[in-house]
Amino acid sequence: MSTKTETKPQTSSAAQEKIDAYVTKVRGQVQDGKAKLDQLEAKAKDKRAQTETDAIARLQTAKQNLDQKIQDLKSTSQVHVARAKADIDADVAAFKASVDEIASRVR
Repeated sequence: MSTKTETKPQTSSAAQEKIDAYVTKVRGQVQDGKAKLDQLEAKAKDKRAQTETDAIARLQTAKQNLDQKIQDLKSTSQVHVARAKADIDADVAAFKASVDEIASRVR
């Protein structure tokens, strides 16, 4: 009688290095957006622009969600990394576009 054992695919060091490089790149993009968002928040508060201030608060929550997804990527199974990266890329693009939209309204 043979015994089947399920083995979890191990993350190779090369694959982990790629994930780490990706995480560094995406964190930089998100941090750039956050810095811009902080500047916009200060301007919106100066102008007492409540609509923009509310939108900025929603984007700060979106940024926190992105940070969590990026952190979770490090423990994601190799099988799911490509999809997780695609989801993160889409969320980063939407985040940056939203920041740019608010920037155009606040200036």
